[in-house]
Amino acid sequence: AEYQEKHTVSRLIGSPPGYVGYGEGGILTEAIRKMPYSVVLLDEVEKAHPEVLNIFYQAFDKGELSDGEGRLIDCQNIVFFLTSNLGYQTIVDNAQSPEKLDEALYAELAAFFKPALLARMETVFYLPLARDVLEKIVRGKLSNLEKLFKQRYDAQVVIEDSLIEEILNRANRSENGARMLEAIIEGQLLPPISLSLLNKLANKQPVERIYLAADEGEFIGEVE
Repeated sequence: AEYQEKHTVSRLIGSPPGYVGYGEGGILTEAIRKMPYSVVLLDEVEKAHPEVLNIFYQAFDKGELSDGEGRLIDCQNIVFFLTSNLGYQTIVDNAQSPEKLDEALYAELAAFFKPALLARMETVFYLPLARDVLEKIVRGKLSNLEKLFKQRYDAQVVIEDSLIEEILNRANRSENGARMLEAIIEGQLLPPISLSLLNKLANKQPVERIYLAADEGEFIGEVE
């Protein structure tokens, strides 16, 4: 999003002679020059101006970049990762048949990336997480929460499977992956539990047991 305008190319490779910033070098080219064995992550590239992406054709084709001063920067030992939300709905729709994704996505990718640039990239699809994978993530997060409660309050912690099922049921948009799980746990489950714990502490009462479950679509949290 920081590179939506054409002129922002100079921020990456440096300004040419006669322009403001000449001699200061570019953010990208200077970083590669100083650290020639690196991983470069370009996040959400679909938000960038096409001219910004065009500078990578040279890097992907010849393994080098020209900076604003005309110097060649060696990129042969750089691994570039470009992430994008392009075609996410197509990926969701074809998640059960990933072998069809190359053909299904090509038109959408080619509409943004120039074919010559696209041909020099390897496309990796991130498929929606299956329910069993999401369940493992939920169990892991709740296990960490249990350890935290035990360490901080020296209390018995009981977490019922019904809680896990309710969290998974609320995470009903598979394309959001594990982010929604985090939002449900931190934004819906924990606030009332935290309030109960604060009330206990304010009244100088010990916390002996924390019970977490769900019933009829509602979270249940008891602090004793």
